[in-house]
Amino acid sequence: MMNIRVPPDGPILCSVRIAVITESFLPRVNGVTNSVCRVLEQFAAHGHQALVVAAKPGPAEYAGHEVAAVGGFALPGYRSFVVGLPMARLVRRLREFQPDVVYLASPVSLGWAGATAARRLGIPCVAVFQTDVAGFARRYGLRGTDKVIWSWLRRIHAQAELTLVPSTATMKLLDDHGFPRLALWRRGVDAERFHPRYRDERLRHAVAPNRETVVGYVGRLAPEKRVDLLANLSGLPGIRLVVVGDGPAEGRLREALPTATFTGFLDGLELSRAYASLDVFVHTGADETFCQSVQEAMASGVPVVAPAAGGPLDLVTPGRTGLLYEPDSVYELRAAVMRLAANRDLRDLYGLNARAEVEGRTWSAVGDQLLRHLEAVVGGHGPVAFGTPSVPVAERSGGDAVFITTTIAANAGTGSTSAAQTAPAVQPAPAAQTAAAQLAATQTAAAQTAPPAHPPTDLETAA
Repeated sequence: MMNIRVPPDGPILCSVRIAVITESFLPRVNGVTNSVCRVLEQFAAHGHQALVVAAKPGPAEYAGHEVAAVGGFALPGYRSFVVGLPMARLVRRLREFQPDVVYLASPVSLGWAGATAARRLGIPCVAVFQTDVAGFARRYGLRGTDKVIWSWLRRIHAQAELTLVPSTATMKLLDDHGFPRLALWRRGVDAERFHPRYRDERLRHAVAPNRETVVGYVGRLAPEKRVDLLANLSGLPGIRLVVVGDGPAEGRLREALPTATFTGFLDGLELSRAYASLDVFVHTGADETFCQSVQEAMASGVPVVAPAAGGPLDLVTPGRTGLLYEPDSVYELRAAVMRLAANRDLRDLYGLNARAEVEGRTWSAVGDQLLRHLEAVVGGHGPVAFGTPSVPVAERSGGDAVFITTTIAANAGTGSTSAAQTAPAVQPAPAAQTAAAQLAATQTAAAQTAPPAHPPTDLETAA
């Protein structure tokens, strides 16, 4: 068990100057950019003033906040994620802006410079861990880099008064790697933009003219997302695959999935329709610190099949809003999809439950939680020794914060996030309600209701 710190209830800061230093921003669209945009909108709604420092190119302003662009470089094979280069200009801009607090979004390079500058200027700092850089490196073939990457990231986050993490699995991961002062801060979802009312029967007919079950993925088409696993579903009877998104792996995926419908990058109303027109949403990435696309699918009233790893453990309640599968089991992935494909009533029930579970997770509510975290840091700022030794999370958290006791196993069984955001205590789920038990039930039901799957296959042999 571990103790997770959440912000106490109370008044939200009146007028604060916040320097937002982010490794990625518009026009690049990815998880970091989307989260930063929503946060900036919340800052504006509450009357706070922000200065955004991000890699070039970029807009002059966003949501009424100035954007200061600095030099940067694109990560190999991932040109939509441009890492900012540390610049002496950063210290000067912070002096000019005089922020009350520095907010580091997924810090790596520019974030390191921001943390160092904030410490030098005596400004309290909050860091947000969002990208599993070590997992990202492994997926791109950079073996043996874990120790160096984790050491670098730990040094950055050790300079912050607080590190916010999006899921309990990520909380445990960072705690295991010795990151100090951790607190849970999840993401919101726009339940009006992502809504079942956008289900489009004409779109569905174009994809599945014989009324097949439409199974889809939405997200980046990149190696770390493991979208190639969908090839193991392409031969299942009565199923049509839809892939929404773009990325460096698109060409290879089109070859591997010749019968799938590829839409390319979608946004706005087109994206809302694509989500809501699915019968089953499948996520394949196993290194997600949160997985916003799962929340968007749930808000659209679509049941989810996702790996029992990382962020989805908090988001998907097996047997209620969707199904989880062991990340490296093609057999379990197929069994979960077949179970939902074979039972429309079950899909409808899971979809209704999924929508109900996320409706209250608005960006406004999540923004209020963030502002309370910032309030606690600004109000209680004190010196932080560089390289502070790691101590248990329960011993690091102080002040008037409320504590929630939980376990990764319990989250695998319950998938509860709303309880962690609204209640002072969460009781662990019974041991029997584990992801493994749910998956065993899934496989048994699938064998009874759907065509037989091929024997269990490890990902290595499947490739």
